[in-house]
Amino acid sequence: MKKILFATITFLGLLNVSCISNDWEDNSVSSAVIEQPISGKFLKNVLIEDYTGTWCQYCPRVLHGIKQVESEQLRAYPVSIHRSVASSPDPYDFPATPLEQLIGVTGYPTAMLNRNVLWDNEISTTEVKNQIKPNANLGLALNSTISGGTINLNVNIKFLENFSDLKLVVYVLEDGLLYNQVNATSFFGAQNPIINFEHDHVLRACLTDLAYGDTLTGTTAGATVIKNFTFTIPSNIANVANLNFVAFVLDATGKAINVRGAAPNLIQTFQINP
Repeated sequence: MKKILFATITFLGLLNVSCISNDWEDNSVSSAVIEQPISGKFLKNVLIEDYTGTWCQYCPRVLHGIKQVESEQLRAYPVSIHRSVASSPDPYDFPATPLEQLIGVTGYPTAMLNRNVLWDNEISTTEVKNQIKPNANLGLALNSTISGGTINLNVNIKFLENFSDLKLVVYVLEDGLLYNQVNATSFFGAQNPIINFEHDHVLRACLTDLAYGDTLTGTTAGATVIKNFTFTIPSNIANVANLNFVAFVLDATGKAINVRGAAPNLIQTFQINP
């Protein structure tokens, strides 16, 4: 059973949280939130959502673009949302129809930046860089632990201005999944299929509403909102060592204001731009 806690903190120190239900109690969940003086805004990261399939002959075009983004070490967090079609199943299919309808996905591949910009020239990283340029008045930091098959994840969100109508989306991803990829492009040596292609950033679970996110409250200037998740490792995770998280905040229009990713068992601080 997934347990979710919600808290708002505007002071220094340690927040201890007790999670109680009819059949479960855990007093071990805690989150140290150390607020540093902020002279500038938060660094802006970019969300890349790639609607793809192992059967999709032109999807390697976007996969190549994502590898270019990674090679340039851009502040971007890719998410590969695998889809099956009637004639071609995908072993990593994720039920994302409501999100596809919301975004307006009509074919594969489709790559979206921050859920509001179509990345229609994946050979170039210019569009991704353009999304990184402005700084943000909202920052995220993820803290997580894995113990005995259970994951505790804290998503910390700090605000430098008053916000309203914000939603949080949290993904669980997996890297290093090997499966043949159909390829009709010139990328990856024009090999078809690409044998044992390594599929990374594969969406395996969503801890919130997939399309619209979960509502955030207390989003006022100077506040830090903490969303806590305690859940069992998803059964479809092939290798826990390759598991990671991506969290992002949507505004009232559905645009991702900022995003952050992290591997398990890490304590992040906010990314402050001096």
